[in-house]
Parts: sequence; C-alpha cells; structure tokens
Amino acid sequence: MHRDWDVVSESERDSNVSGAAAKPASESAKKTVAAAEAYLDAHSAEKFSLEKIARALYINQSYLLRVYKAATGQTLLHSHHRIRCEKAKRLLEETDLNMSAVSEMVGFVTPAHFSRVFRQMTGKTPSQYRKAQRDMYREEGS
Repeated sequence: MHRDWDVVSESERDSNVSGAAAKPASESAKKTVAAAEAYLDAHSAEKFSLEKIARALYINQSYLLRVYKAATGQTLLHSHHRIRCEKAKRLLEETDLNMSAVSEMVGFVTPAHFSRVFRQMTGKTPSQYRKAQRDMYREEGS
C-alpha cells in the first residue's frame, strides 16, 4: 500500500533540490514535519543525528527523510543549519559576544564551520551580518 507522500517521482525530487515549493502533505506527514522541526529547535545546539531524531519521533530514518523532504523541499540537515543560523542572528544582533562564543552557543564545533554555514545560509559572514544590522539600527536612530 502506497501513501500519497511515499511515492515521489524523480522529477518531483529534482524540482525540490533547489528549494522549490513542495507538494501538499498529508496530515500524518504534517505532524511528522512539525515534530521533527520541534525536535531540531529544542536540540539545535547538539550535533545533528538522524538516528536520534528518528528514535525520538518513533519512526524509521528513511521514512523521516522522505516525508520531510517531500513536505518541505528541504533536507533535515538544511533545516538544522537554518535553525542554528536564526539563533546565531539573534545573538549577533542582541549581544557583543565574539564569533567563537556565538559559534559555540549555537552548536558549531569550530568558528570556521559556523562562518561557512552562516555565509551559505545568509549570503554574509557573521561579522558582515552583525555590522549590517548595527549600521541599519544606527541609520534608523538618526
């Protein structure tokens, strides 16, 4: 028996690689995605582990990957990085912590990896992002 989210054609997979809109998900898939995102948010500072996520949600790893990608158009690892970068953005905007401290607080092992992922996700290095945000606030205050 195939469920609507189990069968993803090759063209649908290829169209989702670029982050294109994903196909509509069933209620079960939506619940799985919501639970996975809640887990990622709560455990964002921890090392990414598909095994831990699937175990926490009581589902098969390959099923989790397939449903998540079909419903969101993104991989779990991409979402993990997105959540970490959103938390890093808040720290960069609201604190004067150095990059090593921000990197460690959001769960990256090295500042270099943090900077590389942050730049991939935002188009700016953490330092460039912080400077741009502070410049913007200064302009608003003038």
